[in-house]
Amino acid sequence: MTKTTKDLLEFWEDQMKLSHTSSNYFFRKSPSHYHMMLLVMHAFKYKENLTVEELKTKLFKTSRPKSALMINEACEKGFFYLEKTSGDQRKKHIKPSDAFIEEFNQYLATLKNLSF
Repeated sequence: MTKTTKDLLEFWEDQMKLSHTSSNYFFRKSPSHYHMMLLVMHAFKYKENLTVEELKTKLFKTSRPKSALMINEACEKGFFYLEKTSGDQRKKHIKPSDAFIEEFNQYLATLKNLSF
């Protein structure tokens, strides 16, 4: 086994060991969970306001009720939070928490150091 492949395998195993104490397991439950994470982090990176309703619409192959459950669970676990808009109090923007941003950045940094 090459060193790079071993590193990637070790990285995956380390990520799974953290599954009960971090977002690793939650956002890898399904493609929809992972897609939700990427949509929220994309909006955050480009300083776009993503509403809960927009997120529900953008999640592919996921019903609106299922999307709502996923969003609520991510907020309950502290990965995301909802921010009311100033113009329309019914609209809520979904934002990543500071702790999740840090965890996501560590995840990306580790991935960048792995190559084949």
